[in-house]
Amino acid sequence: MAPMYIIAIGWLWVALMMAIMEPNVVAGVLSFTFYGLLPCLLLLWLLGTPARRRRLAAREQASLEDTTRHNESDPVQR
Repeated sequence: MAPMYIIAIGWLWVALMMAIMEPNVVAGVLSFTFYGLLPCLLLLWLLGTPARRRRLAAREQASLEDTTRHNESDPVQR
């Protein structure tokens, strides 16, 4: 995922340079937001989805193992 951050930083740099060359501040802010920031955030969020799913599955598996281990160690109450 590290090379993707380099691409995102480059994209934001180009968008920032485009925004600086706009004739007024409002156009610059809108240009940076809609050409740079929003597409970059969307791309990183979409590309990060598999990693988030893996972390969630690992967390659920660890929780299930802890619950199973805890139930096995308790004596049976009658």
